[in-house]
This record gives sequence, structure tokens and C-alpha cells, in this order.
Amino acid sequence: MSYAVAVRALCEFTARAGDLDLRFTPAPTGLEGMAGHAAVTGRRRPAYETEVALSGQYENLLVRGRADGYDPAANQLEEIKTYRGQLDSVRENHRAVHWAQARVYGHLLCQARGLERLRVALVYFNVVTEEETVLVETHEAAALEAFFREQCGRFLDWAAKEQAHRQSRDGALETLAFPHGEFRSGQRDLAVAAYRTARDGGCLMAQASTGIGKTLGTIFPLLKASPGSGLDKIFFLAAKSPGRALALEALDTVNAQPATPGLRVLDLQARDKTCVHPDLACHGESCPLAQGFYDRLPQARESALAHVRLDAATVAAAAREHQVCPYYLSQELIRWSDVVVGDYNYYYDSTAMLYAMTQVYQWKVAVLVDEAHNLVDRARRMYTGELDQASLAAVRYAAPKALKKPLDGLQRSWNALNKKQSERYQAYDEVAAGVLAAVQKAVGAIMEHMAESPLPQDDPVLAFYFEALQFMRLAEQFGPHALFDVTLSDAAAAGAKTPPSVLCVRNVIPAPYLAARYAAAHATVLFSGTLSPQQFYRDTLGLPAATPWIDVAAPFQAEQLAVRVVGNVSTRYRDRERSLEPIVDLIARQYAERPGNYLGFLSSFDYLRQVSDLMRARHPAVPIWLQTPGMDEAGRAAFLARFTESGQGVGFAVLGGAFSEGVDLPGKRLIGAFIATLGLPQVNPVNENMKRAMDLRYGVENGYDYTYLYPGMQKVVQAAGRVIRTEQDVGTVHLIDDRYRRAKVRGLLPGWWRVE
Repeated sequence: MSYAVAVRALCEFTARAGDLDLRFTPAPTGLEGMAGHAAVTGRRRPAYETEVALSGQYENLLVRGRADGYDPAANQLEEIKTYRGQLDSVRENHRAVHWAQARVYGHLLCQARGLERLRVALVYFNVVTEEETVLVETHEAAALEAFFREQCGRFLDWAAKEQAHRQSRDGALETLAFPHGEFRSGQRDLAVAAYRTARDGGCLMAQASTGIGKTLGTIFPLLKASPGSGLDKIFFLAAKSPGRALALEALDTVNAQPATPGLRVLDLQARDKTCVHPDLACHGESCPLAQGFYDRLPQARESALAHVRLDAATVAAAAREHQVCPYYLSQELIRWSDVVVGDYNYYYDSTAMLYAMTQVYQWKVAVLVDEAHNLVDRARRMYTGELDQASLAAVRYAAPKALKKPLDGLQRSWNALNKKQSERYQAYDEVAAGVLAAVQKAVGAIMEHMAESPLPQDDPVLAFYFEALQFMRLAEQFGPHALFDVTLSDAAAAGAKTPPSVLCVRNVIPAPYLAARYAAAHATVLFSGTLSPQQFYRDTLGLPAATPWIDVAAPFQAEQLAVRVVGNVSTRYRDRERSLEPIVDLIARQYAERPGNYLGFLSSFDYLRQVSDLMRARHPAVPIWLQTPGMDEAGRAAFLARFTESGQGVGFAVLGGAFSEGVDLPGKRLIGAFIATLGLPQVNPVNENMKRAMDLRYGVENGYDYTYLYPGMQKVVQAAGRVIRTEQDVGTVHLIDDRYRRAKVRGLLPGWWRVE
């Protein structure tokens, strides 16, 4: 059985050597690279061939790809690479791969055309100056064949192991039984729908409450579908750490089966959690773990892959053993993993690594999106860019002389915009053309400067460049899915006649950006306990119009949860003072009737403080503990540790915060919740302008609901969902606000609830 590999992937595996070197030098964009290739080939003779499809076999290894160009008159094969600045900025480890690619294509061409010798050229093209640097080697066909065989030989041992792993994995998955014997109520329906999506391709939206085992109920069917669908990888993406932990636990359960598939499961960690030397730059002259990284990578990779659970500890141990960077070792391991568990941003961000690798290596992937209701806000942040004028002032002070003029020009354009603004906050229908032009000029100048003189990682000019680049790219793609707004600072505090401001290209509807991510995946399953109304999520997340939506029946009975509407209290901002006494007296009364652990959810930390202060004053016998602003991981752990089987008291938290979802307190650890808010986003100029954008896109009848009601009620249902976690739990939820009497609001509550 042949193992197919692209020329690029082969050479990246076999030819990289030396240091890891991540000093930033501006690289051409994809469009600039394409234009550069076109410019080079456009200068060649009429008989010049481009995109020459080539392939060749070595034992059972099939190598294939497209050579950039071939000049039959000169008998010269060309590999074209674009760059900016000085040619010296192209790192040695990259050049080694470039030469390897050129030589492998050279052999494949000699074999295909029966050539005895060939000129092999690397053409480096500067996208700014349009200067070509052509480096040429002349090889006999036999020498190129020897090089090809050497590269294939290095890869083949590894490929044989990979092929054996995949065959073993797929064979085990075909016979794999559900780990728990029988599916839970509702879990089978979810699994069947997920399996069909993985088998046939496309997207699925699945609303399924806690208690049915959503994580295993989606992972298992995708694994079962993998052999028949030819899936290369499964990406499990979560918004928060608890979701990732549940995925790793489910995959451990699968791997623990008697006929184990031996799935390689990689847990991607953020750089700040894994970097051993955060004070050092990522290149061999600074960091010892970057020096000789590629020389030691093969041994470190093999050491790591002796394990199936590639969590942070396993990867760190392999990295320590072979003295390589653990963060970049984990990135290398993506290629050899079966399941990758990570945050949303690894696939959905504008610079997402998993998405980029899927494109480059043409993987067939399935994506699982855990608690997908979070993707709306997370994606909005991914595609929002801000520029702070205070940062520009610091950059102008620190910038080299060559950059003073474009930065001063940006400052002048920015001040001119500020002077025109009468309100502290104002949104505009388009990005100010003068400011955008000035940003583009400044970005270009910084880019050209860095191409000649790379900046250190902690340089404020470099930090500003990245912020400006993100802002510029989003501004250039501006449309009805976004807002451009300007927020002036206090002039007196700033000590300036013209107050500085913050410019923001604010994403409102992430749909246009996410659609390409679904298209790149064979299958995408988005699941959550709160994925309703379906049209809201289909619209804002950019899912195909025909995306099916299923609502999996909850395994709970109405008798398990007493849902009581407290309709004689208003929690609106203007009524908060009057709401305090009724709320604390209700909590005390419920606690007296059934002592135990409760959660009280408020709309803000200020409201939380007022309620808790009055609780202590009026009902000092009721134990309480509070979420605090900026609570760290240890503080959150201590907050949750109070919820024991024998504990009693009330923990107060902010709705939509750390304790509203992803918290599992079954049995008597939590027996009730008080939700004193509808969770609606604050009415302020930003949200009102977002509502205006929603009105224009989805109609005035939907604008308010899309901006305020649906996001608010999603938080309410998530928070209430902390109470009933198993089919044995019994509890009470108090919904405190007169608006819970409205039919439209009640229609957004789970169908199995019986509201009193």
C-alpha cells in the first residue's frame, strides 16, 4: 500500500536542520507571493512551463507536487520563493528546505522527461524591489536521484510506522464498541446525527443538555466514522479549560478499551503556559532550547510519540530529555496526532495554526465545537482590532528616525478625526479614509524598516506594528458585519488640547470570517446546552443555510427541578435599590426551608456587593462567599471548594462569569440557584450601535433580540443548568424579575422545565 506525501511535507521533515529562529521579519502576504510568482514567470520565454505536475515512487512511498517552473531552452527547473528586505533575512533552516524541494523536483522532472542532467535554480524574488536573485546548481540525473532516494529513505522508516499506526488505529476504530456499553437517554440520538455528519460531510448544530454525555456522544461517532470517511484528524475545540479536560477524559476512556485504537491525543497549550525561558527570544543566539532545535527534533518527536496521551506533562518531559522547546515541539506533533484538543482560536482565529496546516497539508478534518454558544463572542473578539493613541505616542518616542515621518503623519490624521467628533463615543458607517491611509503608510514604513533591521520582541514599535496590521486588515475588509467607532479620552486627564482616542474596527457578526473555516473542514459539529434559537446562531456564526439543527431530549424529569418565577421584583438598573430586600429575604427563606448549597447570580459586581452587604446585615446566620473581580485560578478553586456534599451556604457570582457554565456540582454540592437578572447586555452606545447593525442585517424585528435578549437568556439557562447535573439530582431555581412572566422570554427556557 502506497504512502503519499507532498514534496513540501517530505522536505520539511527531512531537510530542516539547525536553530529554531523566530525573529520577526515581515513576510509577503499570500497575494504578494502569488503576484511575485506571476512576475517571475511573466519574465520568462514563451516556452516556459509553470505549475509542472510531477510525481515519483520510492518503494511504497509516492511523492508528488507541482514545480514552480521549467525553462526547456535552458534546461532549468526553478523553485520560486518571495521575500521582503534583505535576502540574508531568509533563515538558513528555510534555505535548506528550499534547496531540498528544488532538488527533489529536479529528480522528478529528470525521471518524467528522461533528462540526463539538469540546472536546478532557486529564484528569490523581492516583492518590494522586484529584484531577482537566482542561485543555480547543475546536477547529473543520477546525483538528483541519489538525493531523492536519501530523502525518501529518511522519511520512509517514519512513514512505515505512521502507516502501520493508521492501519492499526482504523482497524480498531471499525470494531470499537461504545465504552459504557449502552448510550444514555438522548445520547444515542446525538451520536447518530454526529456520525452521519462525519460520514456525509457538512455541518450540524446540536442542542443537548448536560447529563447526556455530549463530549463522548460526539467524539465517539466521529472516531467510528473516521476509517470510512478517510479522516486524517479530529479537532476538538473548547472555549474553556473544563471543556478540554472533559474531552481528554473521554479520549482516555476510548483508549482504555481492550481493543484500544491507540489514538494519539495532543493537548495544545498556550505559549505562556509552556515556555521555559519567557525572558529569552526565540532564536538560537538567545535561547538554548532554540539552538539546534531541528537537529534534536527527530529524537524528541520519537520520544513523545511513544505515548498516546500527549498532554503538557508528556510533551514537556520529552522536550527536557532532548533539550528542545516544549511549545514548538507540541506544534510539530500536530502533524502526527490523531486528535488535537485546543482552544477555539487554534482553528477560527485570523492566524489560526490548525486551519493553516489543514490548508497546507490538505488534511481531511472533522471539527467538534464544544459549548458552541460561546463562539459568537469569542469570534467577535478575534475579528476586532483596536488602536490606542496613547500607544502611538510611546512608539513615536521610541521609534528610529526613519519612522518618525510616517508616525507623525498618522498622528496628524488621527488628531484631525478627533477634532471632528462632538461626542465622547461615536460610530461611523465606514472607516475614516484619511486615518486608514495613514495607518497603511505607517505599517508599510515599519515593515520596510524591519526588513532591513529586525526589531527585538519587546520593542514597542513591533507591538504597535502587530496591532496596526490587525486593524488595517480588518479595516480593508470593512462591511455591514462591523462597526468603526472612536472613543475620546478625557482631555483634561490627558493634558492635551485635542483629546487622544481609541479607534476600533469592531466585529458584530463573525459569519463572513467563519464560513471559510467550515468550508475547509469535511465536517463540523457544533454542540451546546444552549443553541437556541437556531436561526440566531446560524446567522451570526455564518453556517450554511441548510445546516441541520437537532434538539436532543433531556434525560431529566420536570419533577427534579422546581422553577419559580419571582414576578413582583424588577432588577432593572433604576429599580435595584428597591429589589435588594426582596432578593435577600427570598434567599434566606429558601435557605431556611431547605438548607444546603446555593448559587446567587447577579448582573454585575456592584449589584453583587449590594446584595451580599444587605444579606450579611439582615440574615447574618446564612453563610455566604463571593466571586471577586479578577479572581485568579486559586481563588476560583477556593470558591468552588466550599460546595461540598455536607456544606451549607450561598455563593454569589456574576452571571456570565467563571461560575455560570463549565461548573459541575452534582448531588448535594449544589441544590439551587437564584438568578436576579435577565442577563441582558448593558444598554450603552456600543451595544446600541451593534443593535443598529443587526437591524440592518436581519430586520428591525430581530435586532433587539439578536443583540440583547438571546445572548442574555443563553446566560440564564447556562447558569440554571448548574443545578441539575444527573438524573438523581433535585433542586430549585428562582428566576427573579417581572420580565420572566413574558411569553417570549419563557419560550426561550428549556422545554423540560415546568415553570411555576
